[in-house]
Amino acid sequence: MKYKVLPKRIITIVFLLAFSFMAYAGNSSKPKAEPDSRLWFTIANNADIIITGKVTDEKTKSPIPGVSVKLKDSQVVTVTDENGVYKIAVPNEQAVLSFSYIGYDVQEKAVGSLKNINIVLKSSQSDLDEVVVVGYGTQKKADVTGSVVRANLDDFRNAPTTNVANLLQGTVPGLNVGQVNRAGATPSISIRGQNTLGGNQNALIILDGVQYLGSLTSINPDDIASIDVLKDASATAVYGAQAANGVILITSKKGSIGQTKISFSTQFATQKPNIDLKPMARDEYLDHVKYLYYDQAFLAPDFTRPNPAFDLVSKVDASMKDAQGNLLPNDFSWFDEATRTGSIIDNQLSVSGGSEKVTYLLSGSLTKNSGFIKNDLFKRKTIRANIESKATNWLTIGLQSFGTFTNEDGVEPNFADINLMSPLILPWDNNGNYKINPFATNLVNPFLNYQANDYDRHNYFFANVYANVQLPVKGLSYKISFGNNYRLDLKNISNMYDANLTGQASKENTTYYDYTFDNLLTYNKTIGKHSFTATLLYGASERESSYTRAYSTGFSRLTLGYDNLQQGTNRFAISNAWKEALNYQMIRLNYNYESKYLFTGTIRRDGFSGFAENNKYGVFPSLSVGWDISKESFFKVNWVDNLKLRVGYGVAGNQTSRYSSLAAVGVGASYVFGDGGSTQLGQQVNSLPNPDLRWERTTGANLGLEFSILKNRLSGVVEYYNTKTTDLLYSVNIPVITGFNNILTNIGQLNNKGVEISLNSKNINSGGFQWNSTLSFSRNTNKIVKLLGDLNGDGIEDDLPQSGLFIGQPTAVIYDYQVNGIYQIGEKIPTGYSPGTYRIVDQNGDGVINASDRAILGSSAPAYRLSLLNNFQYKNFTLSVFFNAIQGGSKSYLAGNTPRVIRDDNAIRNNYLSGIDFWSPDNPNGKYPRSFVSATLNPPLFQNRSFVRLQDVSLSYKFSGKLIEKMKLQNLNLFVSGRNLATWTNWEGWDPETNQGLTNDGRPVFKGYAVGLNVTF
Repeated sequence: MKYKVLPKRIITIVFLLAFSFMAYAGNSSKPKAEPDSRLWFTIANNADIIITGKVTDEKTKSPIPGVSVKLKDSQVVTVTDENGVYKIAVPNEQAVLSFSYIGYDVQEKAVGSLKNINIVLKSSQSDLDEVVVVGYGTQKKADVTGSVVRANLDDFRNAPTTNVANLLQGTVPGLNVGQVNRAGATPSISIRGQNTLGGNQNALIILDGVQYLGSLTSINPDDIASIDVLKDASATAVYGAQAANGVILITSKKGSIGQTKISFSTQFATQKPNIDLKPMARDEYLDHVKYLYYDQAFLAPDFTRPNPAFDLVSKVDASMKDAQGNLLPNDFSWFDEATRTGSIIDNQLSVSGGSEKVTYLLSGSLTKNSGFIKNDLFKRKTIRANIESKATNWLTIGLQSFGTFTNEDGVEPNFADINLMSPLILPWDNNGNYKINPFATNLVNPFLNYQANDYDRHNYFFANVYANVQLPVKGLSYKISFGNNYRLDLKNISNMYDANLTGQASKENTTYYDYTFDNLLTYNKTIGKHSFTATLLYGASERESSYTRAYSTGFSRLTLGYDNLQQGTNRFAISNAWKEALNYQMIRLNYNYESKYLFTGTIRRDGFSGFAENNKYGVFPSLSVGWDISKESFFKVNWVDNLKLRVGYGVAGNQTSRYSSLAAVGVGASYVFGDGGSTQLGQQVNSLPNPDLRWERTTGANLGLEFSILKNRLSGVVEYYNTKTTDLLYSVNIPVITGFNNILTNIGQLNNKGVEISLNSKNINSGGFQWNSTLSFSRNTNKIVKLLGDLNGDGIEDDLPQSGLFIGQPTAVIYDYQVNGIYQIGEKIPTGYSPGTYRIVDQNGDGVINASDRAILGSSAPAYRLSLLNNFQYKNFTLSVFFNAIQGGSKSYLAGNTPRVIRDDNAIRNNYLSGIDFWSPDNPNGKYPRSFVSATLNPPLFQNRSFVRLQDVSLSYKFSGKLIEKMKLQNLNLFVSGRNLATWTNWEGWDPETNQGLTNDGRPVFKGYAVGLNVTF
C-alpha cells in the first residue's frame, strides 16, 4: 500500500551531488577538428576497403559540406562535397572513422562490415542560433529578450502516452503539468503559479498561430514539431488579455524540400497501477467488522483480550448471510472483476516532401487506449494536411489542417462503489443475472453500467489558411490568416437501470465553432550593425456554442434505446447557446545591435464582449532589454563562452467569463392565478449587473541570465520573476436585503514571485560515448496583499476566512483544526468525542473546541519542483532516464488524507482499502480514527505529498549499415520505454501528485511499459 520511502533530507543532496559529478566528469578536452579547406580526395590501394556515406545536420536534416572525415590514427583524410557525401579508403574492418566540423561534436564510427556509413552530426555550440516561436513570428534564441523556453520533446517521444501534454511533465521550469489516471485524459497545466482568485487560470494554447480551445487530446503528438513556452509578461504581452497565465505555442510539422519521405511508427504499451492498492479481502473485511465492535469483541477494561462469547456473525449485514443465517462462503474481488491490464496501441503514418514551389506533409494515426478500469476506453483517429506553396516570388500561400475523431463509448463501473462492495457478496444471482441491489439497500450494483448502450464521440476540425505577401517595399511583408476550429460532441445513451431503475435514454449534441482572423504587417530593416523589426497586428475572433438534449424516462422496454425516445413515459428537452467576441490590435518593435544590445517593446489593446459597457477594452504594454556581455571587448574571460543578461517588464490581462457583467435573467415558477389554478412561469433577475467591471491586470518584472562555459560543457538559464495582479475578479458577498447574495467585482492585490533554473551539461564525449544531463529547478510563491479593505474600521485589512483567503498568506493556505493524536481508552475525553477520534488542539486555550481554534497549518502548494534528465549514447544505442520530483518541506504541499470509520450501518456493510492503519485498543498508535460515534468535529489529518518519481526511461537502437542499405531505408529505430516506474514518497494512498489518498473514490496513476518501431523510407 505504501510507496518506497526515500529519506527527505537526502533528496536535494542526491540531486546536487549527481549534477556536480556530471558537470565535470569525463574528458574535458575537446578533439580538434581537421581543417575543412582540403580538397576532396581518396587514397586507396588494392587492399583498401572503400567506404562511402553522407553527413547531415541533426536538426535541419540537411547535408553538411566540408566535414573532415579522417581515418583515426593516420593521416588519411577527406572532406564531404556540397551534397554532404564522402568517400574514403580504409585498410581493414577494424578501422575507425572520425567525423569533425567546426560547430559540431566529433563523432567516431567503427567500420566493421559496413560499406556505407551515414552520419548525423550534433551541434557542439550552444543553441543560441536555434529559432524559437515568440508569438506572431519567430526569433533567433540569441535575440530573445523575454522568458521563452523550447520544450525538449525528442527525449520523450517514445513514452507510452496519448496526450502531448504528458510529454511536457517536469521538462520546463515553471511549466507545471499534472498526472492523469483515465484513458486519453488531458492533465492539468499551469505556468508560474496562480495569478488570480476568480478569473481564468488556464494557460493560453496557440496552435499554428491560432488560439486553440479544444482538448489537447485531439492533437496527435507525432504531428508536433515544437512546443515553445512564453512565461513572463514581456514575452506574453503580444497576446495581451488572454496571457496572464502564460502561453504555450504548439507548431505542427511541415514538409521540406527534397525527396518524398514516408515515415511509419508503431507502439504497444501496457498500463497498470503504479501502486498495489486494493479493497480488503474476506478475512480482513470480517476482522474490520469485529474491530468496529471492539467493546463487545474484546474484554474490558482495556479491550485487548478477545471475548469468547462474541458472535461476529450476528453483527454482519443480513445481505452477507444465507437462509440459515450463516456467512456466505465467498471471497470475491469486485476490484479484480472491474479492472484489467490497460494498454495503448498507437500507429502513425506520414508522407512529406516537396520542391522549390510546393512542400507538403500528410499524416494519419490510429490510437487505442484501453484503461485500467473496464470500459474506460479512448480511441482516436487523426488525419492532417499541411501544404505550403510559393505561388510567385512575392506570394506564399499555405494550409494547416487536421481532423480528429475520438471514441469514448462505454460506461465504466463506478470505481468508488466497486471498492466498497463486500467480498462476501457476488454481483450475480443464482441464474447468472446481475443483482440490482447486492446489499439490499438503495446502492445499486456498479456492474449495471455495463448494460448501457453508450455512444460517446467527439469530432474536431481545424484549418488555418494563410497567405504571406512580400510587398514592393524591401523588407515589408503582409500576412493574412484565417483560423477555424469546429467541434461536434455526440453523447447518446440508454440503460434500463437508470432513472431509479425505471430506464432512461437520451440524445445530446454540442456544437462549437470559433474563427480567428489576423492581419500581420512586418517590416525588417538593417542599417549597418543595427537591425529593426516592426510588427503591426489587427485581429478579431468570435466563438459560439449550441447545446441540445432530449431525454425520456420510464421505459417498459428499451428495444431501440436512444433511437426511440418516444417510448418513454416522461419526455424532456433542454437547450442553450452562447456567443462571445474579441477584438485586438498590437504593435511590437525589436531592435538589435550586433546581437549585443537588444530591445523589444510591445503594446496590445484588447476588447472582449464579456466586459461591462464602461470597460470593454484594456491596454497592455511591455518592454524588455537584453545585453550579451560576452561580446563586449572588455570581457576577457576565456572559460565563458556566452553570458547574456535580460530584463523584462510588462502588463498582461485576464478576462472574465461571458455575460458576467450583465444582469442574468432566469425562468421559473412565479405565479398561480385563482384558486386551483396552474402555476405560470415568469422571468426573474438572478444576478446584479456591474457596468464598471474591469480587466484584471498582472504587472510583472523578469530578470534572466543565460550562460555557457567551458566550451559549452555547462550551460543554463537562471530567472527571477515578481508579478502583481490587481483588480482581481471575485464574487463578493453582499447583504441579502438587496435580493442577491453576491456580485462579481474587482478587488485586492495578489503578488506572485519565483525563481527558475535550468542547467545543461555535456559530461562525456569520447570514444563514441556521450553523456548529457539537464537539471531543472523551480520555486513559486504567492501572497494575498489586499482583499476588500478595512471593513471593520480598525485600520487593519480584513481577511475572508470563510473563503480561505488571508492577508499575507498564499492562496493555497490551509486553514483548519490541528490534530494531535487520537483519544485513548481511559483518557479524560470531552463531550462529543470518544476513544478512536482525533484530539484537536485548543489553540486559544479556553477549554472549548470550536471555530475559534482553527489555525493556519501550512499550504497545499509545493515548496519547489526538481527534475533530472540523463541522456546516454553509445554507438547506435540511446538511453534516456528522467527523474521528476515535487517537494514541500515541513509545511508545504500538504493535503488532507484521512480514511475514517464510524460505527453505523454503512460502516459495517461497506468495504475499505486494505492495510489502512486504523486505531484500535490493541493498536493505540494507529494513524487513522475508528470510533463508535461521529465526533463533534472531524478534521482531516494533513500529510505531506512530497515525492521523487522515476518518470520516464527510454532505450532505443538505430539500425545502420547493410540492413538499411538492403531495405533502402533512411531510418530504422527500435525502442523500449517505461513511464512512472517507481515513486518514492511518504504519502499513503493512490498517488501524491493527483492528491488522492486512502479513499475509495480515488484512481491509480499508471505505470507503463512500451515497445515500438520507427521506420522511414
